[in-house]
Amino acid sequence: MEHLNRRIEAYWDERSAQLSKIRRLELDGVDGLAWENLFRKNLPGGRLKILDVGTGAGFFAAILSRLGHEVTGIDMSAKMLREAEKNLRKLKLSATFRRMNAQSLDFADESFDVIVTRNLTWTLPDVKAAYREWFRVLKIGGVLINFDSDYGDQNFSACSRMKLAVAQVDECAAIKDSLTISRRRRPFWDAGFLEGLNFSVTLDEDISAVVQRDSRCNYDSVPLFAIWATKAT
Repeated sequence: MEHLNRRIEAYWDERSAQLSKIRRLELDGVDGLAWENLFRKNLPGGRLKILDVGTGAGFFAAILSRLGHEVTGIDMSAKMLREAEKNLRKLKLSATFRRMNAQSLDFADESFDVIVTRNLTWTLPDVKAAYREWFRVLKIGGVLINFDSDYGDQNFSACSRMKLAVAQVDECAAIKDSLTISRRRRPFWDAGFLEGLNFSVTLDEDISAVVQRDSRCNYDSVPLFAIWATKAT
């Protein structure tokens, strides 16, 4: 599994600058406002301690910092973290960034009010371990919010509009096909597993029309689902 983790890290290192440009387009346009409104409506009240898992170029970290929360963003990719730090600096926003594996967190139990993650779980070699860790570091009554897509049976060459090099598409597909999560039907598998951990779960099978409206970002055609999971008391 360590070899696979390194392979995934190398892939996102290579994609870091390109993905950062897309995230800045989102942040500066209608989609950034849509995500901000989504969080404003659905997060608990008050200033929250939030963990952004797989922060990438710092998209959620920027939005949640702008909303006044205390944000820690983690990612395996050092190059992604550099993009995140650069983006928040340009926006004059503040967040803490740490290089860390989402499947093995270096935080104490019940450290966070909220965990957010986007387009991460489909890339993880051990999603069960990640979900267990996220449950551990959430406070009682805390909320896990996972936005992702069911890429398992997708042909990336057909569904991608992101103008990736052929080698990047092939590598992404090879990684995806090697992961257990690609053989699950999502988000229903996720909901069942999270309920087994003592989360209360609500699903939205497709929020693409709400938060993916900017044609400049060249989103893929696969539905973006949302999982809202509250750690039971």
